[in-house]
Parts: sequence; C-alpha cells; structure tokens
Amino acid sequence: MDLSAITDWFNDTSQIKQVIILLALLFVSLLVSLFLKKYFLRVLTEITKRSKTKMDDYVFSNATIKYIPYFIPLIILYYYSYLFPEFLQIIQRVITSVIILLVAMTMNAILTSMNDYYNHLKIARGKPIKGYVEIVKIIIYIFSLVIIIGILTGESPWILLSGVGALTAVIILVFRDTILSFVASLQISNYDLVRVGDWIEVPKYGADGDVIDIALHTVKVQNWDKTITIIPTHKLIEDTFKNWRGMQETGGRRVKRSIFIDQNSIIFVDEELLKKFMNIQLLKDYIQRKTEEIDKHNRETKADLIASIVNGRRMTNLGTFRAYLSSYLKNHPRIHQGLTNMVRQQPPGEHGIPLEIYCFTSTTKWLEYESIQADIFDHILSILPEFELNVFQLPSGRDFKAISSLK
Repeated sequence: MDLSAITDWFNDTSQIKQVIILLALLFVSLLVSLFLKKYFLRVLTEITKRSKTKMDDYVFSNATIKYIPYFIPLIILYYYSYLFPEFLQIIQRVITSVIILLVAMTMNAILTSMNDYYNHLKIARGKPIKGYVEIVKIIIYIFSLVIIIGILTGESPWILLSGVGALTAVIILVFRDTILSFVASLQISNYDLVRVGDWIEVPKYGADGDVIDIALHTVKVQNWDKTITIIPTHKLIEDTFKNWRGMQETGGRRVKRSIFIDQNSIIFVDEELLKKFMNIQLLKDYIQRKTEEIDKHNRETKADLIASIVNGRRMTNLGTFRAYLSSYLKNHPRIHQGLTNMVRQQPPGEHGIPLEIYCFTSTTKWLEYESIQADIFDHILSILPEFELNVFQLPSGRDFKAISSLK
C-alpha cells in the first residue's frame, strides 16, 4: 500500500471536511431518530389512547408508527447530499429507494391495523377482509419493488411496468396459488361459506374444529384436540367440507341414536300389563285414547277377541313404549320442541328391531349435549323391563358361562 497516498488524502482539508460533515449528519440524524422514538411516538400514542374513537388506536398503534422516526433522518441526509458531489446521484438514489421501502412497510402496517380494527366490528364475523387486504399488500410491494429497481438503475418505472405484460405467463405461474386463493376468497366471502368461529369438518385434511383465521392463502382450523390444521384456501373450495354453523344458529343439536329391541320380547298388552301402564303418568292420556280407539274399532268390525288373540286390534308393549318415549321427549326440559322430535321404528335385522330416538337438544354446547343425550338413554335402558322388553346384545363370555352351568 502506498503510504504517501494515504498521507496526501489526510492532508487534503476538503476531504477531511466531508468526513466531518458526514459524521455530523449521521450524528444529528441519530439524535433526531432517538428523539422521535422516545418522545414523539410516546406523545402520539397517549393522544390516541385518550381519544373517544377506537380507530386511531389501531391506525396509530406501535406497529404502524414505528417507521416514522426513520423518515426524518433520511430526509436530512437527502437534503444535504449535495455536500458530496462525487456520490450525489448514488446517495440520492439509495435514500429514495429506502424511503419508498419504508412507505410500503408503513402502508402494510396501516392495512394490518385497519384489518384488526375491522375484525372487532360486528359485520366482520360474516365478512372477513383479510384476503383482500393481503392482495393489496402484494400489489403495494410489487409496485414498490418496480419503482425501486427503476430508481437504482436509472430507468423509468413505467418502462419496467410495460414489460410486465410480456412476463404474464411467468407471473401466472409464480402466483398461481395466490390467484386461486384470491378467487376462492371471493367465493367464500360472497357465498358466505365459512366464517371465523365456524365449526367445520374437512375429512381430507383431518380437520374437525373451529375456524380461527381466514387468510388469502390459508384457512386455520383449531381441532378439538387443540391441534392446528392449515388448509390452502383454494383447496377448501375444491374439496367438500361440512359446516356446522346451521346447527349452531338453530340453537339445537341433533340426537340420532338407536337402541335394539329383542324381537322375542315383543308381546300384546294384557289386562294386568295395561293396569301397570295406567300408573305411568306420561301414558295415562295415551292409554285412555288408544283404548277407546281400539274398542271402537273392534266393536265396529265385530272382532271375536275370545276365539283368537289374532282377531281385532290390540296394544303391544313395543308400541306403548314408543308412545311413552314420544311423551317423555315432549316433556323433557332440555329437548328443543321447535325442531323435529320423534321416535321411529326401523326395519328389523339380525340385531333386533332398531328403535331410533330422533330429536334436538336445546343447547349446542358439546359437553351439555353429551350429558343430555347420555341421561336420555340411561333412562330408556333402565325402564325397558317395565315394559317387559329386552335390549338386544350379542352374547358375551358371561352368557356362555351361565348357559354351561345349567347343564
């Protein structure tokens, strides 16, 4: 290294002045930036907190205004860049590019804050705008990048933008998922398919739980085991899924479960069993009405009830049991009486006769629903002997042991 050249450079007072000025500018810029961070941002935050509106709390949040202290130092450096004529063009281009980048980042933060504010409004539950906000962010960053490249290269940004048309195919290929997700977001929003808070099932992705976020590219589902499933937005539209929102809005959750009655336990109701049923409060009106109806029919048809049990009409323990269950459900305080409520008999099979309980609980909360459903079937199974009915179940080892002990 030539030591004389270094000595000559230090002896050049103009260059020493430039270094001193540069250091002074950097020092002043640093002081201004620190002042703005420590005092200006604090004052601005306090003002927004004291205001009555909530919008400014989001717009002027720390995430939004944190970039402001960087603008003033950059403007100071840009204004005094003429003091360095040798690097004037480079300095101005770099500073301008950084300012544009900061503007883009500030706009991105403002959009995020506005989306957060929107999510606290009542209308946001049905119409999320996060997907649209992210599209605007992408557009802002694309245009900012084009402008920065134009400034650094000295080319007009409009010339660079005009060349984008020739790269359409490449853009479509690169942003394929983004375009598909954007179209899917429009469909989800316009047709109100999914909202944040909805319970959805997507078997293909193993998702079964509440939607906690709907973004441009992904839909987040928190499953009942508290795991998170991420589903591409456009895949949600391409594949089938179940939304339980209708059940939640109705206010009732369906109970659809069968008990299997042993067919060998079905009999006609005799006088002794009829007296027993008359003591059941929920059956009194039914027994009186049904008895009058059957007696009238048998008189009109002159049925010979003594000659054969087949003649005429008779009540059965299974039919009476169905009537009891219908009355029981209609009087149950936790069954929704404004929705379908019935007890139906399905075709018999190798496991007996299915007797299906079809009703809706008056709550959609999972724990309460399961408790109500369990109480109903506990009651049903425990009263079957009162109707001289048996529940069907496959024989167990205990049954075979009991049979062998009889031999």
